[in-house]
Amino acid sequence: MPIPPEVTGEEIDKDVRQELQSLPKTLAEDVAKNLVMVARLIDEDPEAAYGYSRVALRLASRVAAVREAAGFAAYANQKYGEALAEFRAARRMTGSVELWPVMADCERGLGRPEKALDMAGAPEVHKLDKAGQVEMRLVAAGARRDMGQLDAAIVTLQSPELASHSVQPWTARLRYAYADALLAAGREAEAREWFAKAVEADRDGSTDASDRLAELDGVEFTDALAEDGEAEGGSLDSDEDGRH
Repeated sequence: MPIPPEVTGEEIDKDVRQELQSLPKTLAEDVAKNLVMVARLIDEDPEAAYGYSRVALRLASRVAAVREAAGFAAYANQKYGEALAEFRAARRMTGSVELWPVMADCERGLGRPEKALDMAGAPEVHKLDKAGQVEMRLVAAGARRDMGQLDAAIVTLQSPELASHSVQPWTARLRYAYADALLAAGREAEAREWFAKAVEADRDGSTDASDRLAELDGVEFTDALAEDGEAEGGSLDSDEDGRH
C-alpha cells in the first residue's frame, strides 16, 4: 500500500521505535511507516488502516506493538475474533494486562457478554491503572446491557470515578454511559442531568452528549442553507451542501 512521502516512520512512539530495533534497519523503517499510517487512519478510514496493519503484520509478526496495532485495526473494523487473537498474542509477548478491557469488549462483540463479565471479575483487573479500571467498568456495564440487565448496568457504572468532580480523560465517556443507561431504563430526568455533566467534561468532543442533551430538551437543529433553498422554490440535498 502506498506511503505518503512525508511519512518517515520517525513519528511513532519512542517505545514502539525501541521495539523495532530488533529488526534490520530498512525493515524497521518500513514497519514504522505502516504503523504511522494505521495510527493516522484508524478513526477516519478504518478499512485503510486495517490494510496498513496487515502489511506491518506480514513484515514483523513477532513484534508486540505490531500485533497490538493489528488488533486495534481489526477492532475498528468490527473483526472481533481477529482482534482478540492479535491482542492475546501481544499480551503473551509483553505479559502486560493493559489490553484486558478491550479483549473483554471483543468478547462482547463476538456475542459472549458472559465471558466479558468473567474477565471483569478476574485478578488481572486489579493490575490495571485507573484508566484501565474505568474502561473495564464501561465494558462490564455494556455486557450487562447486552444481557438486558439495565439496572445492573446502572449499578456497575456507579463508582467513585463517576461521583468525582475532577475531570479526567475518561470522565466524559463514563458520565455519558451512565446517562445513556439511565435513559434506556426510562429515568429521563436523571439521564438529562448526566448528559449535561458529560457535556461539561467533554472538552474534545469525544461523545455526542450535547446532541443527546438537546434532543431531550426538544431542540431541533435546522439547516439554514436548506431553508434558503426551499424559500427560493427548491431544496438542497445533503450531497450538495456537504451536510449529512
